Amino acid sequence: MGILYGAAAGALWGTVFVAPALGSDFTGLQLAAGRYLVYGLVSALLLVPRWPQLRGWMEGTHRRALVGLSLLANIIYYVALATAVQWGGVAMASLVIGFLPVAVTVVGSRAAGAVPLPRLAPSLLFSAIAIVCIGGQALTGGGAFEWRRAAGFLCAVVALVSWTIYALRNARWLHRLPQVSAHDWNLLTGVVTGALSLLLVPAALYFDTATHSAGAWTRFAAISAGMAVFASILGNGLWNRMSRLLPLTLVGQMILFETLFALVYGFLWEWRMPSVAEWIAMACVGLSVVTCLHAHRR
Repeated sequence: MGILYGAAAGALWGTVFVAPALGSDFTGLQLAAGRYLVYGLVSALLLVPRWPQLRGWMEGTHRRALVGLSLLANIIYYVALATAVQWGGVAMASLVIGFLPVAVTVVGSRAAGAVPLPRLAPSLLFSAIAIVCIGGQALTGGGAFEWRRAAGFLCAVVALVSWTIYALRNARWLHRLPQVSAHDWNLLTGVVTGALSLLLVPAALYFDTATHSAGAWTRFAAISAGMAVFASILGNGLWNRMSRLLPLTLVGQMILFETLFALVYGFLWEWRMPSVAEWIAMACVGLSVVTCLHAHRR
């Protein structure tokens, strides 16, 4: 069930790589602010009947943890990711986020009871091959080096670091709080994220010099609502359920599903078939997960 939850979360999260392309006339700050304002509002509404039971255990330590996790997983991560997609393309962002399994797996291998790194070597090797296959194409776009794509690459690296830290800290907090359901923890994160996103609104409006039509704002609202409900509410909830069922080294490998689905959605958006290198990359993604599952067999 943990593996199925991880795959479903990846399928939902993969949509956020296409959303910046759909809303290319809006900035990454605006997309993040819109998405997380809706996320916070929906989370607050769903949390109302649950709040009397939850406030009994809430302490200052938990509130500070939720603020930190919200910044890492949502605000910092998605502002950087959306900017990376708009400046470098879906393949660029997918490539860099593809390093997440390697980063989380390597760091998670230090946890108590984790599978040792030597047993994970085949899985990490397949991950590395998948990343290298689309590396050159993602950085150059098939032509000469471009500074805008390089800046997008740096934004994607920021997203990578932010989400790696989040994945590890969030899994540890979920194990520390067995009395709190994964769904409630996600809703609490959503409320805090929504409050933090209010700080993005002034900057999002100030740095946008373009004039948008009523139709463009309607499309923006639909994109924000779609990302909030499908990626943040449903996707994060599935991810939290998975984080409780799987060890950290296997949690890292589940992020590969996000990369795989992001590539598939990107190909559909561009209405083209994958290149040979991209076929090899997707095959290696699947082999990476399979070999990691084999390493975790008792």
